[in-house]
Amino acid sequence: MTNNQINAAIAVACGWKAVCVTAASGFYKGFDNGAKLRPDLPDYCNDLNAMHEAESWLSPIDMDHYIDVLGDMFDNAWAFALATARQRAEAFLRTLGKWEEVQG
Repeated sequence: MTNNQINAAIAVACGWKAVCVTAASGFYKGFDNGAKLRPDLPDYCNDLNAMHEAESWLSPIDMDHYIDVLGDMFDNAWAFALATARQRAEAFLRTLGKWEEVQG
């Protein structure tokens, strides 16, 4: 997934109703690669504070799974403590079953 796709998917998971700007300057919920993200949308892929806010949306059960998913991304189980915002964003979407593998 691209950073824009990730940011849009996390925003929707965190309750944003509209994530993109239309040509007519209105907003719409959907996202495709040609769409422009809202300028006020958090940059989950590059901002640890934004990811911290997103993590707060996880239920306790999802949080347990999220920690497992994040830990599985590293050789050292505790290395997840130093995970980047991008790595946390991927684990977040994998936890919710929203991660889409890149085709091709």
